Amino acid sequence: MQETDIKIAELAKALAHPARLRILRLLLATPGCIGGDIVDAVGLAQSTVSEHLRILKAAGVITGEISGPRTCYALNPAALEPLSIFIGALTPPPDAGCRVPDREEIS
Repeated sequence: MQETDIKIAELAKALAHPARLRILRLLLATPGCIGGDIVDAVGLAQSTVSEHLRILKAAGVITGEISGPRTCYALNPAALEPLSIFIGALTPPPDAGCRVPDREEIS
């Protein structure tokens, strides 16, 4: 469980910037986007976009394939599965009352 929590925290940290969310939306709309196109679309300095891309790639959220002098980026939706499962599990059942969970339930 602790290893999964670490992975979820890393994913959440990678997504925790508005520019990174814009990059992900751009890649969703234009799969296989070239780095220079991302810079133009996001409207930030090339070095800033490169750092955001590095963080997203390190978290596994995107992939980058080198094609000649360019890098072609794409989403890696499978990487977000642990975060998606966790968020889905946060919805309490309709009949849930207020109670203190057992230690076993939270570990």
